[in-house]
This record gives sequence, C-alpha cells and structure tokens, in this order.
Amino acid sequence: MAQINVSNLTFNYEGSFDNIFENVSFCIDTNWKLGFIGRNGKGKTTFLNLLMGKYEYSGCIKTNAVFDYFPYKYSPDTNLSASDLMEEWKAGVELWRVLIEMDELQIDAAKLYEPYAQLSFGEKTKIMLAVLFSGDNDFLLIDEPTNHLDVEARNLVKKYLASKRGFILVSHDADLLDSCIDHVLVLNRKSIDIQSGNFSMWWENKEKADEHARRENEKHSKEISKLKQAADRTSRWADKSENSKIGFDPIKEHDRQLNTRSYIGAKTKKMQSQVKAFEGRMDRAIQEKEGLLNDIEQTRNLKINPLKHYRDRLVYAKEYSLRYKDGDSDVISNLTFEINQGERVFISGQNGCGKSSLIKAIMGNNDNMIEGGILETASNLKISYINQDTSHLKGSLREYAFDNQLDYSMFLALLSHLDFDKVQFEKNIEDFSEGQKKKVLLAGSLMTSAHLYIWDEPLNYIDVFSRMQIEKLIEDFKPTMLIVEHDVRFKEKLATRVIEL
Repeated sequence: MAQINVSNLTFNYEGSFDNIFENVSFCIDTNWKLGFIGRNGKGKTTFLNLLMGKYEYSGCIKTNAVFDYFPYKYSPDTNLSASDLMEEWKAGVELWRVLIEMDELQIDAAKLYEPYAQLSFGEKTKIMLAVLFSGDNDFLLIDEPTNHLDVEARNLVKKYLASKRGFILVSHDADLLDSCIDHVLVLNRKSIDIQSGNFSMWWENKEKADEHARRENEKHSKEISKLKQAADRTSRWADKSENSKIGFDPIKEHDRQLNTRSYIGAKTKKMQSQVKAFEGRMDRAIQEKEGLLNDIEQTRNLKINPLKHYRDRLVYAKEYSLRYKDGDSDVISNLTFEINQGERVFISGQNGCGKSSLIKAIMGNNDNMIEGGILETASNLKISYINQDTSHLKGSLREYAFDNQLDYSMFLALLSHLDFDKVQFEKNIEDFSEGQKKKVLLAGSLMTSAHLYIWDEPLNYIDVFSRMQIEKLIEDFKPTMLIVEHDVRFKEKLATRVIEL
C-alpha cells in the first residue's frame, strides 16, 4: 500500500491560456478502487498522463507507486497479434499470468495469436485488461474501458473490475462505477473532492450539498439586499444632513443658530460611519456567499425540433436479411420490425451482430451488402445521424458549422449549454477530448430538424451531467429515434421498443 500526494499542482498545455489544474492538492491511497468523475475536458485523462510522467508541470506529485495505463497504444494498420504486442505494452509481462486473467474475462487464449487490429472492441478490451492486471504492485490507470462494448461484455468487465483492487477508473457509466469502486475523486468546477463510497452515494451527497448551498445563497442574497437598502437610506439621510450645515432660512428655521453647525456635522459623521458599517457587513456577507454555487452543476435544458411526417410508420422490415457480398453467412437474418413516429427504438445485441450494418441499410448505405426480404423507409424521410466514430472531425467549429449548414451562433450557444468554455471555441476540433468531439456531433444533430434521429452509441465518453441533459431532452420532446446504446440505465429509461439482434 502506498499513497499519492499531490501538492500545488498547476498544469496547462503549451499555447493554451487556461490552466487545466491550478494549485491543486489532495492525497489518494493506492489500495483504493477509485472512480474518477468530472465534466468532459476538465482534465481526467490529463491527470492520468501526468501520473505517467508524460508532461511537465509545476507543483509536486510524490509517490513510490508504479503506474500502468489502459488503453495501450497500437497501430490499426498492424498485422501483429496481442502476443507480439504484450512486451511492448508491459515490459516483463509473463504469458501464464495473462492467460489466467483472460480466463477470468472469458476470452479464448487463441485470440492472443490473431491479428490484434481485426479483433472486436470487446476482445481488444479484454486482452488489454488481462495484460494490465498481470503485473505485481502496479497502480493501474483505466480510462473509459467500456466504450463500444455490448451489454454482455460490459457486465463481464464490471464483475472483473469489482474483484480487483488498486486502480483509478475514469468512466461516465454510473452502473459500472456503482459496481466496482469504493472511493470517488471528483473534478468539480472550482474544487476537487474525495469521498468514500460509490457513484450513487456521491451523487446523493452532492444533491444534498447543492441544495444546502442554494438555500444558503438565497439567505445571503436576501441579507445583502436588506443591507443595501439600509445603507442607501442612511447614505441619503447623511447627505441631506450634511447639505443642511451651511445656510438656513431664519423664518422657516427660527430655532436654528449658527452654533448648531457642529452638532449637524457630528450627526452626519455618525450616519456616515453607519453606512461604512453596512458596507463592511455587506462585504463579509458577499465573501461568505462567494463560492457557494461554484461547484453546482446548473445544467440547461436542451431543445430539438423534430419534423412531423405524413406517414405514421417510418421504417418497416419483414423477414429482412443482410450479408456481405464476399461472405457466406447472414449478418442479419429474418428480421421483422417497424419504427413508428414518436417511438424510441433501441437496437440491442453483441458486438459484431450487425447493429451498424442495419443502420447503414436503413440509411441506404449498404453498397457492400446483399439484402433479402423487405426493408422500406417512408418517402422523403429526413434522417439526422450520429456516427460512433469521431476520427473524421477536423478543423474549426466555424468550418464544421458551415459544412453542415448550421447557424454558427446557435451552434456555439448549444455547445455552451453542453458545458463548453468560451476558450474551447478557438481550438480545432482534433484538439478536443473525445467527449467534447462527441458533443460536437450531438449539437449538430440537435440543430438538424429531422423525421428520424439515428444515434450510434451517442453516450460514449459523454459525462454524467450531459447524459442527464440528453435524457431529459428525449423525455420532453419525444423525437422518433433509432438508437444503439449499451448503457443499461439509459435504455431502460427511454426505450419504447427494443430490436434484439
């Protein structure tokens, strides 16, 4: 067991005016199963890279822990197998220990010797985790391990991590965090918070703390308002009294004498001191109020403008089959379903079962496929699509808005609602975090009026607060949607129908 002591940590990327961390101090234990929570772009992955020694920083990170990081890097163009890559990933790794971990993750040992780049997302994740946990006394840094994984693979990874100890887990999946962590490290807006417990316990405590802060803020605001009124009233009396020192009407003020000037001056001075006292109390009250709302996540409601189609049934399939032109077996076989207006249909199934292929077929992008049976879409159907892949995003936000015929000002306003800082607007999209890139796609889709919204794994990398915004948007506007998403809670809350592949 060791500790990681962070003292006065300050870091920003070269060429950036905003600090990712500024005079941050905290201490964590390497025996913890620590969930790392925070908004997209707030520095979670950056902090893991700082622990790995990848960047220079000011301040101090003191520990004798040895770190290892998931995911490992590999070239997508390589034909190397995982057995070839293991030594590069983890120096001194022992095959027998990797095989033991693979057995826990229920993945065939033969997958070690297949070209790694050709494996499914689930198979790649399991092999990397098996290598990651095959060492001794490492403190493991695990960054978003369940993105792109189907429900079965997520459940397996969840149980696997729950049986381990000594890691930091970056994830926005509340179900995963609840299952396998015993502490949380939270990057709030203005502070860092460490608590024992899982995600739900932290969220319950946060809601209580936020409500208390709002009540205290309201109380202080009322007090400041009263003090301002009293100070203004006393100030006006003092000014009126001061102005009456010189000159008076002997008819109207027959009891007034020249020697009363000193008395008026003393009274004025007393009133002015009262004003200063009020101002001092106001300053103290304002100082107390400052910071009360700094860490409250005040999410704004999102909007969408779905189109109404003249047909109620937008998509219809009967005994529909789909296979690759060079394949000898169906990817999808004898599938029957329909999508009607107002429905939120989720496609569910294991990785590789044809979810993305079905989406492409519905959108008419199935040139590499052979179809069987019936698949019909309503005529003049307008579709807004979010791809699960963000690697194609490049250039400025202005260029993205222009290319997608989006109103630039409204686009920036929507990104602001999704917690983009103004400083982000000047960056190129390729410099964004993965969560921020996905928010660019979400904002573009929300600004596009369509009959059908097709979202392929929209929640990958998206922080928990933005997930809540998206859930509320769908509940409020009820757009017609076809969604691939493996987040169990999201599907259970929003799906009106599930297509099982």
